[in-house]
Amino acid sequence: MSLNKKKMVREIGRRTRLSNRDVQRVIETLVEVWTEELVAGGRIEVENFFVIDVQTIQHAANRLLPERRFRQITVRASKELKSRL
Repeated sequence: MSLNKKKMVREIGRRTRLSNRDVQRVIETLVEVWTEELVAGGRIEVENFFVIDVQTIQHAANRLLPERRFRQITVRASKELKSRL
């Protein structure tokens, strides 16, 4: 089973009695804010859940090719979430 956006909106709406339209707007805004933060080089921490971090990695394949930079996204689960899983 997987939890997609549609199922998430329905379930949050059911639990909070908010309209699905309002829940969808909040989720879309949350994703937008998180994306902007990660693009700016920040990090996202949701206490007792996870941390999302973007790291810039410099890589030189060999002396003939120029150095390349990569961005790597790291997601780490909290200790509490790990213990519940």
